[in-house]
Amino acid sequence: MTNQAPNNARVIPLRPAPASPARVPATREPLWRDLVGDVLRRERLAQERTLKDVADAARISMPYLSEVERGRKEASSEVLAAAAQALGLGLGDLLSRAHSELVRVTGARAGTSRGTSGSAHTGMCLAA
Repeated sequence: MTNQAPNNARVIPLRPAPASPARVPATREPLWRDLVGDVLRRERLAQERTLKDVADAARISMPYLSEVERGRKEASSEVLAAAAQALGLGLGDLLSRAHSELVRVTGARAGTSRGTSGSAHTGMCLAA
């Protein structure tokens, strides 16, 4: 038996599919861990506090807090709440500031990456 197509079969060469505009983002979306880490670091520096001071107050290790601030670790909600509290913030304050940063960073693309529904709502919705 041979691996050739029968004489009456049409052979169509395969070509790679063209890239879909929806699948190739124009710019990279920011990661939530980067946004949250930036907010934590900015707040700590604004208070002129050391990494060690905040880590001790939050009861987390200094190297771990450093990695969270640099966006290298996905911190749990418990760790984020402890770090926020050590800085005198609530978890909601931290998340709100990170959301504001996300809006600022992606504001130029607002309405272009997803279909606009005409809603003026710009708040954040978290689902459990």
